[in-house]
Amino acid sequence: MNGFKQFMLRGNVLDLAVAVVVGAAFTAVVTAFVKDLLTPLIAAIIGSPDFSGIAVTVNGSKLLVGDFVNAVVAFLMVGTAVYFFVVLPVNSLTARMRRGEAPPDPTTKKCPECLSEVAIAARRCAFCTSPLSADVTTVA
Repeated sequence: MNGFKQFMLRGNVLDLAVAVVVGAAFTAVVTAFVKDLLTPLIAAIIGSPDFSGIAVTVNGSKLLVGDFVNAVVAFLMVGTAVYFFVVLPVNSLTARMRRGEAPPDPTTKKCPECLSEVAIAARRCAFCTSPLSADVTTVA
């Protein structure tokens, strides 16, 4: 039981639980916005009183086109919000943190014969067995 307690109190598990709860709440808000505000506005422009009620019947099967469009618009809005409010700031923050760092030393070099990547200390290519000189270009 002690191991389970340590697992549950580990930072990653708690972060994931919070992210799932917040993500579900955010998705509910965006879905409500799309269903209750955005698609009725689009429906008013198209001339249909209820956008989600738009359906096509094919051989007795009812295809709910309006509901599908609601789901697609909600998905795109959630994806856009996640990109602009999470991914973009985190990428810019990590780029700012790495700004002064020197690039790491290369660990591989290219074989001039077969263009394979081999270890920097190798004297022969592992793929074509050609001898390698010290002036072979390195790859980061």
